[in-house]
Amino acid sequence: MTSVHPTAIVSADARLAPGVQIGPFSVIGADVSIGDGTVVGPHVVIAARTTIGRNNRIFQFASIGEISQDRKYDGAPTRTAIGDGNVIREYVTIHAGTAQDRGVTTIGNGNWFLAYSHIAHDCVIGDETTFSNNAQLAGHVVIEDFATLGGFVGVHQFCRVGAHAFVAAGSIVLQDVPPYVTAAGYPAKPRGINSEGLRRRGLTAEDLANIKRAYKTLYRSGLPLEAARAKIDEDARAAPVLKPLAAFLEKPGRGLVR
Repeated sequence: MTSVHPTAIVSADARLAPGVQIGPFSVIGADVSIGDGTVVGPHVVIAARTTIGRNNRIFQFASIGEISQDRKYDGAPTRTAIGDGNVIREYVTIHAGTAQDRGVTTIGNGNWFLAYSHIAHDCVIGDETTFSNNAQLAGHVVIEDFATLGGFVGVHQFCRVGAHAFVAAGSIVLQDVPPYVTAAGYPAKPRGINSEGLRRRGLTAEDLANIKRAYKTLYRSGLPLEAARAKIDEDARAAPVLKPLAAFLEKPGRGLVR
C-alpha cells in the first residue's frame, strides 16, 4: 500500500503507485508521477512535472525537478524524467530541462548520486553511473552508461563523458571524455584506460587489449584526429567492444580531452 506521512504535502494532481512511501515533511508537486516501490525520505521536494520510476530510493533534503538555474528560463512547463532503481542521496539537486534544448532532464536506471551531487538542466544520464560526493554537472551534459565521476568533479556545459569512463576526484572536464578513458586534472587530461573498472564489469583480456590499442591510436600514434577516428572505426568491425568508442567519436562535441 502507498504510505504518505501525515506531515507530507502531496498535490492532488500527483500520481503515486502502490508501494510508494513518502516521508515526513516532504513536498510532492503537481503532475508528479512516482512508480511502485519508490521510497521518498523526509524533507524531500519533488517539483511539478516530474516522472520517477520504480524502486528508487531518495534520501532526505534532496530537491528534484525544480526549475533550472538558467537566466533564459521563462517559465516554460519543462520536465524531469527519472527511471528505475536509482539511489539519490542527501542534498542532491536535479533540475528540469529548458525550452532552449530538449525540454527535459533525463536520468536512466540504476544510477548512484551521492551527497551534494548536482544535475543541471537538460542533462542526459544513462544507466549504472556513479556520481561521488559533490560531483557537479552544468547544463546540457551527457553522461553515458557505467561512467564514474569522482568527488568534486565539475563538468562544463555541453560536454560528454563516454560509457565506462572514469573521471578522477577534483577534476574539471572542459572537453569530451571518450568511452573507456580515465581522465584527471584541471583541466582534465587523458590518463590511460579505466582498466580496473572494465575488469570489474567482466570485459575479457582480449577486450582490454583492443581498448588499449584504440587508446594508443587516439592519443599516442601522432595521427590527426580524423585519421585516428577512421582507424578505430575500421578496428571496431573486428572488435565489437570498440563500437561505443567509434560511435562517440563520430558525433560532434566540444572536442576531446587531450
